[in-house]
Amino acid sequence: MKLKVLMDNHTYIDQYYLGEPALSFYLENGRDRILFDTGYSDAFMSNARKMNIELKTVNKVVLSHGHNDHTGGLPHLLALNRWLTVITHPDTFQYRQDDAGLAISSPLSKMQLEERCDLRLSKEVQQVSENLFYLGEIPQYLDFEPRYSIGKIQVRGVLNDDFIYDDSALVYRGNKGLFVITGCSHAGICNIIEHARKVLREEKIAGVIGGFHLFEDDERLHKTIEYLKNCDIDQLYPCHCVSLKAKIEMGKQLDIGEVGVGMELDIE
Repeated sequence: MKLKVLMDNHTYIDQYYLGEPALSFYLENGRDRILFDTGYSDAFMSNARKMNIELKTVNKVVLSHGHNDHTGGLPHLLALNRWLTVITHPDTFQYRQDDAGLAISSPLSKMQLEERCDLRLSKEVQQVSENLFYLGEIPQYLDFEPRYSIGKIQVRGVLNDDFIYDDSALVYRGNKGLFVITGCSHAGICNIIEHARKVLREEKIAGVIGGFHLFEDDERLHKTIEYLKNCDIDQLYPCHCVSLKAKIEMGKQLDIGEVGVGMELDIE
């Protein structure tokens, strides 16, 4: 399977792509052309053109969760593609706002998606493509990764604390083990790995790429580092919502790779 980074917070020097605080990955797996998240705007489409990626061939979209830095590009993509299969959690299209009251939800509603897509909403594991799976709702396995609320979510007309239960990930079962592809990891990157191991019944984690949602030099960060060390992961690529401070601490004990727009991976 091939993975190309269409959008991330960072770009590489001397590679003139657009960056934004958002995430979008393009996957080629057999006959399927898959987008994992769509960034914050249409900037991922500009990057795709420069990479000679024809987004009209995309037939499936997987959304990691409903925040607009992962769903903001949907209207632009749908203007280009007549029909898509969209796989995500049932909460993804609920209205959300941050603690200051600013809307941070998907620009498109569930009803709008249903009119134009094969919308598949599930809290359970779903097969996306050959050896590629959407993990559904992630349980808490580890006590150092409890969920915490970010802003509010509207449920049946009432705003409640948002624990982002829709946060999920992809996992690819390859020849060298499992390769986990995350959006933000609001559920906890280690919880996500544990869930991938459980549902696919395989222990070896060959690689991880995506947001880990780690910002502070705190107990959660250090326990995450210890957990990842014990996993003995061959390819580890924290990006998007990981602070420089967290990356520096991780780099002291782990072999982490630099991620930027234009990065390509061949996942075996």
